[in-house]
Amino acid sequence: MKYDASLQSSLTETPDRVRALEELGFDGCFTFEGQTDPFYPLLLAAEHSTLDLYTNVAIAFPRSPMHLAYQSFDLQRFSNGRFILGIGSQIQPHIERRYSSVWGKPVRHMRELITATKAIFDQWQHGTPLDFSGEYYNFNLLPPIFDPGPLDCGLPPIWVGALGPKMTQMVAEVADGILIHPFHTEKFVREHTVPNVQRGLDASGRSLDDLSFGIDVMIGVYRTEEEKEVAERGCRFNLGFYGSTPAYRVTLDAHDWGDLQPKLRTLTKEGRWDELGDLIDDEVMSTIAVIGTPAEVADQLHERYGDLANRLGFSMPYATNDETVAELLKELKARK
Repeated sequence: MKYDASLQSSLTETPDRVRALEELGFDGCFTFEGQTDPFYPLLLAAEHSTLDLYTNVAIAFPRSPMHLAYQSFDLQRFSNGRFILGIGSQIQPHIERRYSSVWGKPVRHMRELITATKAIFDQWQHGTPLDFSGEYYNFNLLPPIFDPGPLDCGLPPIWVGALGPKMTQMVAEVADGILIHPFHTEKFVREHTVPNVQRGLDASGRSLDDLSFGIDVMIGVYRTEEEKEVAERGCRFNLGFYGSTPAYRVTLDAHDWGDLQPKLRTLTKEGRWDELGDLIDDEVMSTIAVIGTPAEVADQLHERYGDLANRLGFSMPYATNDETVAELLKELKARK
């Protein structure tokens, strides 16, 4: 299992930050599409570290597969094979109102986007003529002057964020890996995600060995009472924020906590953001997030994900202490 850190620093701070993450003991770093572009920081991370790199996630539908293919080839070539393209669908209001893009049938759209991107990869890597025709994309023009040529380090994998059963099955059919959002529980992953993954693998004639699991985990790690207060406050707020989204209610429903979602949604609609964490009790927090000292968190992470995850992404929505994080990583690697 490999352990990855969220890269949220500004571009000017990225070189120093990725060097620090590597020194702490992380194996990789990932970006998400929040306040910055998800691809630019990874270019600097590739230059100034030996970390594995991935977007987690780049929002897929507003982008053309051709754009994604060029960006992926550039980062894969520059990093000498350390890049993973992680993409996700987002939700309808963001696609239509934040990106002014088109929301159609997300599972069919994502399947086509993945297969179209792979068709472009195949043309560049193996010379297979590009002739892709679908509901959302059509690609049949690529003069040699626009072909970047094959990669000596191999093609970048495509990992896709999935939560619902249909998206999860589709990802297991056609993608190289699945990305699990931090708003999940072990029960949900094992009782819902894994069976749907298996259905998708069965449909495509593949096995679990053919699909990587990248699982993001919300972690509240501390060594002092002051750090504990900061970590728990940050986790409660973030859980409240995620839980307010209707699409994430399925995680709460798996534990009969579904009634919590509309209450959180009401707070966001009323602009009462500071109150979100107040509705997240200790049971909800400790079931979704992993809370404790470095040794306690390491034990919980191995118990929950040791037989499943290829990579664990650390989601720590608060100001962390690097020494505490380094101790957690040391504890984790001691348990391998």
